Amino acid sequence: MECKKEKNKVNCNCSYDPCSRKGICCECLSYHLKSRQLPGCAFPNNAERTYDRSFEHFAKLVNEGKI
Repeated sequence: MECKKEKNKVNCNCSYDPCSRKGICCECLSYHLKSRQLPGCAFPNNAERTYDRSFEHFAKLVNEGKI
C-alpha cells in the first residue's frame, strides 16, 4: 500500500511542528495508542492545542458534546 503522506497532511491538524509522523497516519496512530492516546486529528483544534490527547480527555469532550 502506498502512503498518501502529502494528501494526509492537508487534513492533519497536529500543531506539533517537529513531528516526524505528520501525514503518516499508521505511524501516528501506533505511536499514540502505545501511550493510551489518540492522535490530534481526533480532537477539535482548540483541544488538540492542549496536547492532552488522552483517552480520558477525549471521553470528557464527548460527554460535554464538544466532539
